[in-house]
Amino acid sequence: MMNPLIHRPAPAAVSAAVALVALGLSGCATTADPAPQAEALAQALETGEPGEARWADGATVDLDAALGDLSELPRTVEVTSVSEVAEDDDGREVADVALEWSWDLDRDDTPDWIYPVSARLILEEDGTWSTVSDRSVVAEGLRPGGSLAVKRTTGARGDVLGGGGTELVTDRAVFRVGIDKTLLEDADEAALRSSAEAVATLAGDDDPAAFADRVIAAGPKAFVEAIVVRQGSDEVDVDAVGGVPGGVALPDEIPLAPTADFARAVLGSSGPATKDVIDESEGRVAAGDVTGLSGLQQTYDAVLAGDPGLQVIESLDSGDEVVLYERPATYGQALELSLEVPVQEAAEAALVDIPAPSGMVVLRPSTGEVLAAASGPGSEGLNTAMLASVAPGSTYKVVTALALLRSGVGPDDTVSCTPEATVDGYTISNYPGYPAASLGDITLTEAIAQSCNTALVNSTDRLTAGDMAEAAEALGLNREAPNAAAGFLGSYPDDASGTGFAASLIGQGEVLASPLAMATVAASIQAGTTVTPTLVTGPADITAESGPAEPAVPLTTDEAEVLQGLMASVVTGGTANLLADVPGAPVHAKTGSAEAGDGDDARVDSWMIAAQDDVAVAVFVQGGGHGAGVAGDAVEELLRALA
Repeated sequence: MMNPLIHRPAPAAVSAAVALVALGLSGCATTADPAPQAEALAQALETGEPGEARWADGATVDLDAALGDLSELPRTVEVTSVSEVAEDDDGREVADVALEWSWDLDRDDTPDWIYPVSARLILEEDGTWSTVSDRSVVAEGLRPGGSLAVKRTTGARGDVLGGGGTELVTDRAVFRVGIDKTLLEDADEAALRSSAEAVATLAGDDDPAAFADRVIAAGPKAFVEAIVVRQGSDEVDVDAVGGVPGGVALPDEIPLAPTADFARAVLGSSGPATKDVIDESEGRVAAGDVTGLSGLQQTYDAVLAGDPGLQVIESLDSGDEVVLYERPATYGQALELSLEVPVQEAAEAALVDIPAPSGMVVLRPSTGEVLAAASGPGSEGLNTAMLASVAPGSTYKVVTALALLRSGVGPDDTVSCTPEATVDGYTISNYPGYPAASLGDITLTEAIAQSCNTALVNSTDRLTAGDMAEAAEALGLNREAPNAAAGFLGSYPDDASGTGFAASLIGQGEVLASPLAMATVAASIQAGTTVTPTLVTGPADITAESGPAEPAVPLTTDEAEVLQGLMASVVTGGTANLLADVPGAPVHAKTGSAEAGDGDDARVDSWMIAAQDDVAVAVFVQGGGHGAGVAGDAVEELLRALA
């Protein structure tokens, strides 16, 4: 049987490739040395161009057909040896050539598949050498009619783990709901549209007609997906879907968190790679890959996904496939986080009924680990907990209190809480309903407990912007967050002056923070040392960074004890007295309200920070008003849940 990849010219017609070879050799000098022909053969195989290569009996190997998908991939072919000239059984002079192929299958400039082949050269009657036509010169054992293809493989995606190794994101059972067109082979367009719209409606699609258009446009054997739902959920009536002609709910497993909303803004999601993700991956991600699409799953996709593998497949006319080369995919590593499921669930429950954007972060002061990072439903998927950049309002007064302590003002020293304070013609007053009994000369403790704005603004002559920046850094703010924190740790203008500086003393002006940042403040005070928050705890190769620099003036134990006392007074006799009867150890807290926006967009944001035992928490609610209200309720609910 003639090998279809070896072409022999018809008596009256010669192929273009063979003609080129013949023309190329017409001017060649005759030589008994086979080495030049061996090099010409290697060059022809490497480039796909005949060049000076010559095939015995005028035949050639159709490289494009033999190589298939590999024909355009980078490769080199080198001569490794040429044997001594000898005679074969037919009395012809022959020489054997050893060649080595090197393939860069993934175009990363590094050879992947390297293997030897051999070819036999024959000395023709005209004194020139030619190669015996045999497709084994491409790869040993290639079968007639076969061609090569490269397949990309991926290993199992790594899980996302929480504290104690709890599985947060792992493969969970789902149904892929849609239309299987192989079940509707005899259906006309009207029937297809009817089935598609019925399935789309059951799937909750807002535009069933558009889904029907996709079904009609798909191929006759296509499965067109409408939605993916967790098995066991009541999101879609899968039995009803199965009752629609062509409707199916195919079982599958995909990486999912425990619930659809669990830490979603932090963990993000994964799914089939989009064009944008593929384009930005610089070749690491290909069409068909499951990849991180948002959140930590996108940030650490290379860790979770592992490295893709490669296979070189020989496809035969019979439909069979033979694996000629395989570089196994490496499984993704687990991404280890500090989140603890019960704490995260308690944080989410505390925010679930708040319609406005909101965020809560819970830290373990002794280690800095983020135990929960919840963003309420009003945040609409944004990571308010870790990334919000808003004024922290009066929760920032603990930073000012530290700066005042360092200036020589003790907790029992007197400060002036006037109804109003004017700086450079700008008047600052206390919040509506401020208790009149706490006006006048009061202690710093009472000023913090009642959250007197003017007492701190009247102290501007004792402080500088540099003092405030040092105090902020000592409490964990105004620092570059390490990768392991994955959030915003606040900012403070170290050149603030005039009204801007006065406003900064009460957490306004250009002072910005997130719930993560203010939870870090509460954690630092509780721990008695500057806390660096940590969310990502492993694998070690991505958490080995040194972290932010130490503060210029670190927080001392004595300073922390005074600040703890100030925050305790906020609970026992101040604006956070709603926490006074929370079970367990005494609670330390600071309420806050922050003015934001202008004109019709003006609002007052609600803040609270608190600490109890080895738990520190910060809550922000956009437009929630005073911190003793919505934010305070959320803090109380969390602490009671953890008690």
